[in-house]
Amino acid sequence: MVREKHPPRRTAFGVTRRRFVQGLIAGGVVAALDLSPWTALTLPAQNRPSVLRGSHFDLAIEEVAVNYTGKTRVATAINGSIPGPELHWREGDTVTIAVTNRLRDTTSIHWHGIRVPAAMDGVPGLSFGGIAPGATFVYRFRVPQHGAYWYHSHSRFQQQTGHYGPLIIHPASDHSTIEYDRDYVILLSDWTDENPETLFSNLKRQSDYYNFHQRTAGTFISDVRKNGLGATISDRLTWGAMNMSPADILDVSGATYTYLLNGRPPAANWTALFNPGERVRLRFINGSSMSIFDVRIPGLPMTVTQADGNDVEPVTVDEFRISVAETYDVIIEPRAASAYTIFAQSEDRTGYARGTLAPRAGMTAPVPPMDPRPLLTMVDMGMGGIPGMKMDGAAKGATMRRGIGTGIEHMPGVKMEAPSPEPSAGAGTSSGETRDMDMADMPGMKMPRAPIAPPPAFAPPATGDARFGTIPFPQPGADTPIFSAPAPTPPPIPPKPIALRAGPEVDNVAIAPTARLAEPGLGLDRNGRRVLTYADLRARYRGADPRPPDREIELHLTGNMERFIWGFDGHKFSTAEPIRLRLGERVRIVLVNDTMMAHPIHLHGLWSELENGHGEHRPYKHTIAVKPGERLSYLVSADTPGRWAFHCHLLYHMEAGMFREAIVS
Repeated sequence: MVREKHPPRRTAFGVTRRRFVQGLIAGGVVAALDLSPWTALTLPAQNRPSVLRGSHFDLAIEEVAVNYTGKTRVATAINGSIPGPELHWREGDTVTIAVTNRLRDTTSIHWHGIRVPAAMDGVPGLSFGGIAPGATFVYRFRVPQHGAYWYHSHSRFQQQTGHYGPLIIHPASDHSTIEYDRDYVILLSDWTDENPETLFSNLKRQSDYYNFHQRTAGTFISDVRKNGLGATISDRLTWGAMNMSPADILDVSGATYTYLLNGRPPAANWTALFNPGERVRLRFINGSSMSIFDVRIPGLPMTVTQADGNDVEPVTVDEFRISVAETYDVIIEPRAASAYTIFAQSEDRTGYARGTLAPRAGMTAPVPPMDPRPLLTMVDMGMGGIPGMKMDGAAKGATMRRGIGTGIEHMPGVKMEAPSPEPSAGAGTSSGETRDMDMADMPGMKMPRAPIAPPPAFAPPATGDARFGTIPFPQPGADTPIFSAPAPTPPPIPPKPIALRAGPEVDNVAIAPTARLAEPGLGLDRNGRRVLTYADLRARYRGADPRPPDREIELHLTGNMERFIWGFDGHKFSTAEPIRLRLGERVRIVLVNDTMMAHPIHLHGLWSELENGHGEHRPYKHTIAVKPGERLSYLVSADTPGRWAFHCHLLYHMEAGMFREAIVS
């Protein structure tokens, strides 16, 4: 039985009422039409975010009414605004943030990418017990770094309803390594009028519920004209045999999402001013729940200077992909007294966020059309390393199937085991799923209230000291102490082989995953623009820890897309074993993406040093996006004790099980 989808009500032109109105307003023709029923779109009900500076902050989490689409909805705001206040801290200061919960549910704030003590990390059930309704919790810690970051709720779906905000940390000295005349934050996000619980339920019932761009008879005919009949039939048979669709790019699309730039839909046209010839710094933050954006400013090249708050060697591009939770700082230098459009289209090309750079208020620039919608290929299925495998998806003779008895287990290099109630060593078990990532209510998750005190000032021991690596290393910078390399050590202990178990939690195994760091990403190849890749990121300064890894930990990103189940190594969080790290050790984490979707992976509390070919100048990141069918690695210094979250930052993937606890002790 085919279940009928229920798309938003559409106009006679075949577009949603929301898209129609937003397009008209963006096109500047509102004055010529009677759009009185939709005037709320041009006058958002929510307050504009404030800018707060200093070392003490009072934040209130509360419900407010908002209107992004012509319908009033209830959102979760911080100090009455979406996004929340733009916080400005200074590196080296001790900050206190008093957070009062005016909601009916427990809430929290996680300081994304900030190296705080575990008790201040803001994850209910791991860091603390959460902030109860009517209660005030005081975060207090020393700020150990600088750069552009953000903060958000780590309680169920509150982030989706508006509970997030930007965070800018200024260097301890007034001298910045980056010269600029103006500085703007560009926070991208996604909004839905639906209750997030309903959205999640829809995905569980039908994972492609929001995908209205499946292939049809019409696309078959166009593919025959382009690729020939034989290749087109082979491609359709291959995908059909796998019971998968090359159109499954993002789980949640513009069918329900309105994409926001600094809390404003495309029609509202958020605008930043400049004078011709100025160097303008734009700090991009992807604070969305499920949306990956491709960002460009037509007519203006962008020079990337920071990634995830850390300095990188400047690289000039026309476009970059920013995954959920990542941040990029860029410098632009507009020469003409013209307006420019900041254009951020979703990876699946179902919508966009938009703003304007202009020398005067009220100016606009043309909004470019979205790029053609991309399709997945066999490389995205994890077959990129098979000799002779075509890159365009017309892979002849591919016989991959889902699960035991359907072909996967017979392919070279694949080890599959029948379902078993017993866990494999170090992999946990797989049954059930947690309803909420608030782990405080789970057995064995009782958390004592940790004392609220700032950590001691950083005082790194010498390389040969037994305490080396047990005190947080500083952020790489011009003044970072460079420790001498230790004596040669044996190669790292390799990880135990992972035997994926076919069953409800695994529907695909990457037969031949490949290194894809030099690829810009799906839909960005050969588009005529210079696009940033992870291989372009070279840290401007060496990191403080010169040690090679002691051991390797390999983790597979797995899932069953049809059932909307996600996890690591075929296991959901609810019964998975923690990842255990010894305080002071150095490890290499290897990630293999066995799914056909990109996953932004975030490790709380510790830096992730991406191994992208730049040796000691590995870029330091807090979130690493893993492409479909990709294998990559990064180094981690386990220098901060505590219970840390390790998860996919696609909100509904995390809630569906792609979450682990990492214990440093």
